[in-house]
Amino acid sequence: MYVVKNQGQHQDNQAPIFQLSTQLSIVKEAKGNYRTQASPGIPQIPLNLHLRNYQQQAITNWFANNGRGTLKMATGSGKTITALAITCELYRQINLQVLIVVCPYRHLVNQWERECQKFNLQPVLAFENVRSWQNQLVTQLYNINSGSQAFLTVITTNSTLISPGFQSQLKYFPQRTLIIGDEAHNLGSPKLEESLPRLVGLRLALSATPERYFDEDGTQSIINYFGAVIQPEFTLKDAIKQGALVHYLYYPLFVQLTESESLAYSRITSKIGKALQYRQQENSTLDKFTETEDLTPLLMQRARLIGAAENKLSALRQLMKNRRETSHTLFYCSDASLESEQSNLQQLKAVAKILGNELNYRVSTYTAQTSLLERETLRRQFESGELQGLVAIRCLDEGVDIPAIQTAVILSSSGNPRQFIQRRGRVLRPHPSKERATIFDMIVVPPDLDRKTLEVERNLLKKELKRFVEFADLADNAGEARMQLLKLQKQYDLMDI
Repeated sequence: MYVVKNQGQHQDNQAPIFQLSTQLSIVKEAKGNYRTQASPGIPQIPLNLHLRNYQQQAITNWFANNGRGTLKMATGSGKTITALAITCELYRQINLQVLIVVCPYRHLVNQWERECQKFNLQPVLAFENVRSWQNQLVTQLYNINSGSQAFLTVITTNSTLISPGFQSQLKYFPQRTLIIGDEAHNLGSPKLEESLPRLVGLRLALSATPERYFDEDGTQSIINYFGAVIQPEFTLKDAIKQGALVHYLYYPLFVQLTESESLAYSRITSKIGKALQYRQQENSTLDKFTETEDLTPLLMQRARLIGAAENKLSALRQLMKNRRETSHTLFYCSDASLESEQSNLQQLKAVAKILGNELNYRVSTYTAQTSLLERETLRRQFESGELQGLVAIRCLDEGVDIPAIQTAVILSSSGNPRQFIQRRGRVLRPHPSKERATIFDMIVVPPDLDRKTLEVERNLLKKELKRFVEFADLADNAGEARMQLLKLQKQYDLMDI
């Protein structure tokens, strides 16, 4: 039985009860049985689709959970396919009328479009200029409500979701609508969470990392709206074991900070310690807390300093001068330097210059400013080997599917675990020409700190080092990788990790 309940910060409108069964036809359909081709735009399982056991179980549990839930599955393990299979089953069971997919970035809209077409869907792409999609959306919503159209698929972006043009149409979506939040951790911010449609009762969140970094309220908002994490969770270890992701070699590369960077690092870490201390004191006044800098900007400032560390360029030059024939390589750069937001492309340009001008390595940059048409061209050139590498920031973190990547050099070291998890998942996607991936991970070694600041650093480093150790343990060269991390563990008395 499916019932929409009142949950979360904003009260949900009561929707009718739908009878949902956990006896799913999609399991049989996905085995390649012959069937009549559905009319264009109607959800239909591809004949060549093979759902893995964990995908089948996740789908069954979502239906058993009253048509709500969050799929926490490793990057590259098939969340999109699982979600579209749920769409097909809902159409069979209750004549689902509308699918809304919300993505954080423009390029993911195009990626979802390609996947939707495999499931016989013809999506309206509602993003960027409102004039390019609003008339089409209004017309098809009218057709749905008048009964002259059976199904509508809409793919939009987070920024378009909150726009007046899109919000004005939400009241016209019928009750039999499913909303899918892709990379749903982004939807926990107050502005986005408030914009999610309360009339839509069928809800599915997708994320390898639904937990928001230092934002428990935002994480809870996601769970309140979409529903709890559905079992089974599918970890990186599970994905490698079942062949959803490839095996890999992991090489930590330790980088020292310069003298000026070390002084800035120590100063910021000390401020973080004070901010944490005031947060933990229940009796501290608001005035007392605001005397310190807020925690989130400090963590971001520290992450930028680490990400843009000057000596990473020397380490890159040393690494790649002996790997000039290596192809299908992705270089992840820092989002920004410490000095100014205007210099957020500083490291990217420096990396491209070292690789292209000094080492004659065939590379191109890939940024948020790269047009969708150019991105597709770069993707083809990269897969064919015409380009040996892509130098990227942030926009290749979430959802981008370039399975031909064989080697990654991670220069950026964000403290956010989501970025770490997303980036390694990009590299481990299977590809016919890829037996195993190789990852070089630049890790900044913290400078010598005074005793008080050292304890703060130890607590901050513990979570980050735990991720590095986990990744080392799952690598084919686990023993070698763990030995590289041992010195840092000893230095900060973190041998229990």
